[in-house]
Amino acid sequence: MKRSIFVTAIAALLAAGPAFAGSYKDPAPAPGFPHTPAEPSWTAFYLGSQIGYLDADSNIPVVSGDDFIAGFTAGYDHDFGEFVLGAGIDYDWTQTTLFPGFDLENVFRVKMRGGFKMGRSLIYATGGYAHADTNLLGDDEGYFLGAGIDYLFSDTMSVGAEILYHEFDNYNNTVLDLEATTVQVRTVYRF
Repeated sequence: MKRSIFVTAIAALLAAGPAFAGSYKDPAPAPGFPHTPAEPSWTAFYLGSQIGYLDADSNIPVVSGDDFIAGFTAGYDHDFGEFVLGAGIDYDWTQTTLFPGFDLENVFRVKMRGGFKMGRSLIYATGGYAHADTNLLGDDEGYFLGAGIDYLFSDTMSVGAEILYHEFDNYNNTVLDLEATTVQVRTVYRF
């Protein structure tokens, strides 16, 4: 069930791209001056904040929960023309109760992302290393996969949305297999 929701959400993000792609129009040239289309560049370091929702589930039916999640993101993107490749980190705080007395407290990610430009929008796939921390079972390592869309409002500001699926098998050498899906929006300063 969770995987079908995840796949549906990624399809919705990808379908939204064309709506953003046509929203930017080049300004009209001044009389007597040649017109050069404004092609936005995604090459930049970035730093921003994000907020969203986390839904966690496990192979043990009574261990699950959902709550808000918020944190920071930082990284670097390089624009290769039609394709953008980047790397970054995310750190999010949450207080998601999975079972009374058992809380997921934070998630750290090291990510790669790659995607295609559509006007001032970037539609991308992402994945990488994930690290989760709980108050009861300590921390563990896993992976995540996902997709997102970013929109450049200016050369220095972008907004975006991202959905990620996380998996932590045999959490900290126990029988617990933990899965989490996050949906977040973000505002990013690019420099």
